Amino acid sequence: MKINKKIIKELSDYLDEFNLTELEYTEKDTKIKVSKNNISIRNQLESSNNQPSLATEKLKNNNQKKTGIEVTSPIIGTAYHAPEPGAKKFVEVGKKIKKGDTVMIVEAMKTMNHVPSSADGIVKEVCVEDGQPVEFGQTIIILE
Repeated sequence: MKINKKIIKELSDYLDEFNLTELEYTEKDTKIKVSKNNISIRNQLESSNNQPSLATEKLKNNNQKKTGIEVTSPIIGTAYHAPEPGAKKFVEVGKKIKKGDTVMIVEAMKTMNHVPSSADGIVKEVCVEDGQPVEFGQTIIILE
């Protein structure tokens, strides 16, 4: 099988053009998957604008050392603060929670996965916005 470098180049260009991290192309029995790591995205965000944007500031804040107990996402998906739109949020800054309490829902493939707190504590920071995509292991809240 001969590799079509032109398709790979086009797919790589699409990653940058549409600010994607991964792209998959399938034609008959050929499957091509191109991806880039998150570090290059961070570098693009930081270098693309001389004035810091909100996204750049969030990335910088996420790279800083967090103090407290971090609760992380167990899967890749979309984070939601409440069980349904308009409902009361699971946690807010200053709320006291116990180990096992649901802190957020992460939706993956139309399945709502409740994320439990890994420890007792008081919510110090909510690190993701409602409806924001999250990665495996990404910090979603910090407890004191």
